[in-house]
Amino acid sequence: QVQLVESGGGLVQPGGSLRLSCSASGSIFSRYRMAWYRQAPGNQRELVAAITSGGTTTFADSVRGRFTISRDNAKNTVYLQMNNLKPEDTAVYFCNGRSMGNDYWGQGTQVTVSS
Repeated sequence: QVQLVESGGGLVQPGGSLRLSCSASGSIFSRYRMAWYRQAPGNQRELVAAITSGGTTTFADSVRGRFTISRDNAKNTVYLQMNNLKPEDTAVYFCNGRSMGNDYWGQGTQVTVSS
């Protein structure tokens, strides 16, 4: 069983930045594909960014060029650096870990972009 705990959400003005962190329990974190999803009220959960165990990254078109995903396997942590935030980025952001067909989720952290 893997437990994921997100942190770093909050209220930020348009154009600002936030860094989300997701800490994972377990000793095989390095083998997991890690990702960030988000869900805004009334919308489906959507993939924001993902990083494989080998470090390959993918991004949603809406965030490419503004967000960066990275991982520190020594700390069992994955990060989402969010720059130039827009009001439409407002959502609950969830950390996801996937390995061998199993999906694990964090509890989510709220990001609100508003002036």
